[in-house]
Amino acid sequence: MADGAKSARRKRGGGRAGNAARRGTAVIEQSPWRIPVNTDRPTEPLSAEGVQAIHDAAMVILEDIGIEFLNAEALEVLREAGCTIDGQNVRMGRDFVMEMVAKAPAEFTITPRNPDHTIPIGGKNILFGNVSSPPNYWDMELGRKLPGTREMCRNLLKLTQHFNCIHFAGGYPVEPVDIHASVRHLDVLYDKLTLTDKAMHAYSLGRERVEDVMEMVRIAGGLSHEEFEATPRMYTNINSTSPLKHDEPMLDGWMRLARRGQGLVVTPFTLAGAMAPVTMAGAVAQSLAEALCAIALAQYIRPGVPCVIGTFTSNVDMKSGAPAFGTPEYMRATQMTGQMARFYGLPLRSSGVCAANVPDGQAMWETSNSLWAAVQSGTNMVYHAAGWLEGGLIASPEKFVMDCELLQQIQRYMEPEITDTSPEALAVDAIREVGAGGHFFGIQHTQDRYTTAFYQPFLSDWRNFEAWEAAGAVWTPERAHRLYKEIVGSFEAPPMDAAIRDELADFVARRKAEGGAPTDF
Repeated sequence: MADGAKSARRKRGGGRAGNAARRGTAVIEQSPWRIPVNTDRPTEPLSAEGVQAIHDAAMVILEDIGIEFLNAEALEVLREAGCTIDGQNVRMGRDFVMEMVAKAPAEFTITPRNPDHTIPIGGKNILFGNVSSPPNYWDMELGRKLPGTREMCRNLLKLTQHFNCIHFAGGYPVEPVDIHASVRHLDVLYDKLTLTDKAMHAYSLGRERVEDVMEMVRIAGGLSHEEFEATPRMYTNINSTSPLKHDEPMLDGWMRLARRGQGLVVTPFTLAGAMAPVTMAGAVAQSLAEALCAIALAQYIRPGVPCVIGTFTSNVDMKSGAPAFGTPEYMRATQMTGQMARFYGLPLRSSGVCAANVPDGQAMWETSNSLWAAVQSGTNMVYHAAGWLEGGLIASPEKFVMDCELLQQIQRYMEPEITDTSPEALAVDAIREVGAGGHFFGIQHTQDRYTTAFYQPFLSDWRNFEAWEAAGAVWTPERAHRLYKEIVGSFEAPPMDAAIRDELADFVARRKAEGGAPTDF
């Protein structure tokens, strides 16, 4: 498409012409807030012997090869627990690992400042979170990739709050590099806690950041320290440094949240062919070993603290070395890790990811593959479910809106009325009434149900080509851009008590005056 054509197309209005009248004052008609329950049987590509083989391989890695723990405090804790320590290498027996893992609950809840947005982790629940941590941003108005700013971050947080299909607020939806790293966490958490009321995340990147976030979540919830520690109010996610290492700051945050009873997610970033074996079974076994040793550490520190095992096992392009996502290998690795998570009795985290650079067809088929792999694997927490591009290097509001259409469809797919086999659903009397020569449009059975019978999209355009062309021939990313602008333009922050807001602002000001978190620049 020529540049002039692109510019002309961006200036057109459009979208579904009839939607505005039906929506009234709402920007879109979206599904209500709900906790999706995945009633499908999980896809299990491994035989019982395969599960045991991967488990045995993970245990051999932990017993014979060991994991590097680059944190002195963690080394002392594991030494006390009876693990074999050689410098920073830790080897632990399978009996110890399995004893510790067995202490982790199979299900738990995270209660944010709005208890109506409490999320249950585990069981058959599947929850979706926003894109987290890209350093760059792209939207159709800018038309180019740029470093993230606080304004971009705030706008993506508004989308996070607006969409009911997003259940938790992950890390920064784009890294606001216009804020100095020493105080960035303070400003972003203030924005997150005031623009959203969904479950919060803390980066485990040093003592100050973790302690500040826990205190801000406590203040925002109006909680005493005892109330904060009585039940999970937030969570962290740490990544191992594959292969076979856990670094100092992430372990520090992991242990701090463990001691205060908050949610813990460990997700090794294992790319087969680069940071893990080229075979998916080997990559999954390594990933499990890297995750299970961190869970064992947390359970030794505080038995019963909630832990989630994460999978981020994909492959690299063996021609370029670039990460690939939404591939057949990624899907199978996710399903395999789901089987292993059930073997260990742990909730599972996976991701909605792609390698595409813009919100195009590739972006959606790769994201769709990864999201359906989450469904098939029995995932409980889906990170990066909306807004992710370029292997996690770009956040895009158009992609966020497009992904939310897909997330709503997945949630609709799980609603039990679709597979209802009651007499009313079987509709034999309606079939008898219509017979062989009629149609079902006008009969009472249809009239009673037509408004809720099928999924109604807020973004997809179901008109024929001629009608679509007459309305401006607006492509999907352009419709998504328009909705993004409308949502942000009409956004109203969730209510917060003025005294709590003031206390948060005072905390941020005080910590900034103290210097925030140390940096080396």
